[in-house]
Amino acid sequence: MKCVLLIALLSISMCLAAPADEVQIVKQESQVLADGYNFSYETSDGSKQEQQATLNSLGPEEDALQVSGSYTYLGDDGQTYTVTYTANENGYQPQGAHIPHV
Repeated sequence: MKCVLLIALLSISMCLAAPADEVQIVKQESQVLADGYNFSYETSDGSKQEQQATLNSLGPEEDALQVSGSYTYLGDDGQTYTVTYTANENGYQPQGAHIPHV
């Protein structure tokens, strides 16, 4: 659950980072399900994010969200960056051409 909160906070901070009078949401969809959720949005500056989550049973009394998604943004250097990620009981696992591989 901590991973989901972290991802939600990162998503919100990305939206708040740009001046509100310059960037507008041009597309937004969301759905809350009994065993998960999904959402996506796109802004007028070309930023996008989509995310899906499902509730997985880890044991008789332990559940965990399996979250996956991606986000795309225009960097200060003028390049478009895309990050895909998974977050689950093993932590947040981002991937992108600009992210060093370990």
